[in-house]
Amino acid sequence: MRLKDKVAIITGAASGFGEGIARRFGEEGASVLIADMDAARGEKVAASLPRARFCRVDVSRTDEVKAMVQAALDAFGAVDVLVNNAGTTHRNQPMLEVDEATFDRVYAVNVKSVYLGAVHAVPIMRQQGGGAILNIASTAGVRPRPGLTWYNGSKGAVITLTKSMAAELASDGIRVNALNPVIGETGLTAEFMGGRDTPEIRKKFVATIPLGRMSRALDVANAALFLCSAEAEFLTGVCLEVDGGRCI
Repeated sequence: MRLKDKVAIITGAASGFGEGIARRFGEEGASVLIADMDAARGEKVAASLPRARFCRVDVSRTDEVKAMVQAALDAFGAVDVLVNNAGTTHRNQPMLEVDEATFDRVYAVNVKSVYLGAVHAVPIMRQQGGGAILNIASTAGVRPRPGLTWYNGSKGAVITLTKSMAAELASDGIRVNALNPVIGETGLTAEFMGGRDTPEIRKKFVATIPLGRMSRALDVANAALFLCSAEAEFLTGVCLEVDGGRCI
């Protein structure tokens, strides 16, 4: 039980990578706060885990992120792990066709959320004597694909933030790492593909991945488990590709 007696907040945990991480953490003994905008799916995931609660949150709003952290404290008495997984994108399209409101939303959800998570969770972790923060970035921040320019930039920001946070928070015993998954089965898959998820389009994406398939939730969950467990106690500032070789 690699996360026995640990409390984890996982944003965007009602589906996709976040759900996979929540289930894997639960298997390894963690108490999990399922934080998501989708109450119906989030409640269902929480009900299926032995030690879980649901909290509805818009990760771009400071009042809601503050309430999320408090919900974990109220339910479980601590915050040992924060997984900033919630994310969004614009449709794969020429960069000048992305409207300003969409751009703002991408950066609010993908980047501002990391800031807000730190603002409200880091003081708790400091009081507890340490903790682990895991940011879910993307191979898009390392090897950008055309058509996703502003999304790529948001994930590049998450990678840089991860390294800077790790350097600044190390003296507090707070480790900060990131995962860079390649495209996988999530609610954003069709958007990454330009709005149409077809076998032909999938084939083009998979052709860029040396191991010959898209990422799966369990791939990301297993990597997240390692980085958030005591097995990785000497790792901080790591941005690990979970990409089947995409970034080679």
